Amino acid sequence: MPTITQDGLPGLGLSPTITDRFRAFDAQHPWVYRALEQLVEERLEAGAKKVGMKALFEALRWRHPHEVRGLNNDYTALYARALLAEHPQWASSIEIRRRRSP
Repeated sequence: MPTITQDGLPGLGLSPTITDRFRAFDAQHPWVYRALEQLVEERLEAGAKKVGMKALFEALRWRHPHEVRGLNNDYTALYARALLAEHPQWASSIEIRRRRSP
């Protein structure tokens, strides 16, 4: 009996990683990073001790319902890391976890 393989079937190729998709989204929507940065600043100035990235994503979706198409919750950790890279003073306010994948 011949061996059946699935090589060449659509959808079985290597798909872009979350990081790849994030980079593409961020390049196409640089205003999202700036908006998140502004939201963090607003929350901290209002006295917040902790800032949740998922809550900020929902705030963006609420404020910009037509402009955030493609804002995937998979990107929250990557935006958090990007914000902390530029604003290390926020480390006690934005919690990140150890990454499982590179």
